[in-house]
Amino acid sequence: MAEAYSTIKRNGESLFKDRASKFIGIARKVSTEEEIKEALDEIKDAYPDAGHHCYGLRLYHDHSLYRYSDDGEPSNSAGAPIFGQIQSFDLTNVLIVVVRYFGGTKLGVGGLINAYREAAKLAIEDAGIVTSYLKDYYSISYAYDQTSDFKQIVHQMNGDVYDETFESICKATVAVLPEDKEDFVALLEQKQIDFTYLYKR
Repeated sequence: MAEAYSTIKRNGESLFKDRASKFIGIARKVSTEEEIKEALDEIKDAYPDAGHHCYGLRLYHDHSLYRYSDDGEPSNSAGAPIFGQIQSFDLTNVLIVVVRYFGGTKLGVGGLINAYREAAKLAIEDAGIVTSYLKDYYSISYAYDQTSDFKQIVHQMNGDVYDETFESICKATVAVLPEDKEDFVALLEQKQIDFTYLYKR
């Protein structure tokens, strides 16, 4: 039985207001540190005039990578409550950013904690939660005339294909459930398709 974990179903957004301050919650599904950096840069570019871009994130099925940032707010008043919602919903492979526009009235640390927590919670609820399963990822290389063999193997193993390129030597990343990895490898070897094991995620 494949190991299961919870993540968000899709990207989500929310808006929470307190005494004229606006807190925009943004939930993003991510699977690598590169995707996290790209999402943070994109969100900062989308809201360049905001006072703060605070966030919490957790990555990988074993929760081995996690971070949070107050981005200039008082210590532990923003990043920690955002990350607390990720923990509360037991999510991984997720980035939650809360963008703040100051409304002219100070909320105090307690008010900030509540606002960042609520904006994060509402963004997660908007995104929805789904159960995903741990998979083994492989880098695949094959000649163009092996395309039908490759497609047949992937279909037979119910694999997920990412980053396909079609040239004289075609390349792709394929994910299969751990219980199917031996059959998957055997079929690749049978058809003389090159592969390299990448990671479990």
